[in-house]
Amino acid sequence: MADNTTLDTTTLDDLVASVRASRGVAHKTDIAPVLAAFAGADDTDSSAVMGAGDDCAALPDCDGYLLFAAEGMVSDLIDAMPWFAGYCSVLVNVSDVCAMGGRPLAVVDVIWSDGLASATPVLEGMAAAARQLGVPIVGGHSNARSERTQLAVAIVGKAKRLLSSFAARAGDRLMMAVDLRGAFVEPYPYWNAATEAPAERIRDDLAVLAQIAEAGLCEAAKDISMAGIAGTAMMLAECSQVGVRIDLDAVPRPADVVLSRWMQVFPSFGYLLSVAPHNVDAVRACFDARGIACETIGEVHAEPTIDLQWRGETRTAWRLDEGAFIVPADRRATRAWDTPRV
Repeated sequence: MADNTTLDTTTLDDLVASVRASRGVAHKTDIAPVLAAFAGADDTDSSAVMGAGDDCAALPDCDGYLLFAAEGMVSDLIDAMPWFAGYCSVLVNVSDVCAMGGRPLAVVDVIWSDGLASATPVLEGMAAAARQLGVPIVGGHSNARSERTQLAVAIVGKAKRLLSSFAARAGDRLMMAVDLRGAFVEPYPYWNAATEAPAERIRDDLAVLAQIAEAGLCEAAKDISMAGIAGTAMMLAECSQVGVRIDLDAVPRPADVVLSRWMQVFPSFGYLLSVAPHNVDAVRACFDARGIACETIGEVHAEPTIDLQWRGETRTAWRLDEGAFIVPADRRATRAWDTPRV
């Protein structure tokens, strides 16, 4: 863990303010009204496990679950770095499947562009990710007569045992696993530890989440998204109807990156896990074996607050009882798969 005290003049109040004002958190607050607009639309088939707020939809399938997710890429990244945007469109979907304890099977894409020339680098980035990650692109839709380039990618995967955003429990330890072998893609918050990684290594790294789920070492996880570390913890807590305290001094980060920037990070490999205390050492060992930093960064509690602790001070960054973050109020009482802790 890095100690950048001398490098970071930010205060805890500054950090709380930046969490509340971040672009990633703002994007996530748009989810609740969208879900509210679909009220009742997910009740047509009671056999489907639909966790509004989870990283994937999970549908019971023989000896496990079929996972289904989709991601759209922001236009400014596509315009500025089309190859990287294409690469990330596959990677973020794979990460969603892994966050649920699954293994990816295949992706499809929808791309709109103003001619084929502007679409080519995006498609090349997607193809590079598919080869590296071992996840084939099996179809989709294209339109090369649009006004601008836009991209969305969907994925299917399989899980034998689920990790869920709805399974964190008060008393759990909040753990963060992140691949620090990378660098920021300037000027964005994207921490890239993927594009230059050997294919075999990154595939085995991503498989760790499924191994942890299948071994019964953890039941709740979420990949760290554009909402950053605290924003992702907020989503996990809201879905599980719990709160979290994050010890910012314990957050694993590169030695040359200040905490104020790292809190907004969107890593290529980064997960939060809610782990029963007796499984903490075993979960850490799984990531240690892969050279991935993993630390306990806080705890899950019963109060509806997201609390940040740093340098001996504590502030509440968000109160989940004062308004919806990503889950509409009428859905908060539902746990998609509420199983007892073992």
